[in-house]
Amino acid sequence: MKVLVLTGPESSGKSWLAEHIQRRFGGEVVGEYVRHFIDQAQRDTCYADIPAIARGQLAWEDAARARTPGLLILDTHLLSNILWSQTLFGDCPVWLEAELLARRYDLHLLLSPEGVEWVSDGQRCQPLLGERQAFFDASRNWLDRHGQRYEVIEGSWSYRKDRAFEAVERLLDQ
Repeated sequence: MKVLVLTGPESSGKSWLAEHIQRRFGGEVVGEYVRHFIDQAQRDTCYADIPAIARGQLAWEDAARARTPGLLILDTHLLSNILWSQTLFGDCPVWLEAELLARRYDLHLLLSPEGVEWVSDGQRCQPLLGERQAFFDASRNWLDRHGQRYEVIEGSWSYRKDRAFEAVERLLDQ
């Protein structure tokens, strides 16, 4: 099983790419648990919600891993939970990073906010490119600091899709 993670700032195409990658290569997509959480709670999140959101994301990921698809496509993973917790609340439960580092991910596609428009969807909160760029930079810094394999995906929607497909083909050929 190859595990692919789509990561980066909001409105950079993670869910869109996950769907296209699944259509092209098969596999199983694990969505973003926080969206489900917000829909169920019908309110904005608070710091006290972070552990429940992280555990929900891990439960979805672990259930998919147990099914051992040839390609597991994660629309997000705990890195987003960590960075959002720090961005929104200035803090993050320490166990999230240890839990993230305990798992194997074969490739991260780090999506740049540049080259595509921000789209409001009722849950997104970073309309300014500078905010999304800071999230991208924090994601990249974490991936570098922890020796995680990643490729940056940028440009127009069609260019992103083409580069992502090329990266997934290389991953599956290994």
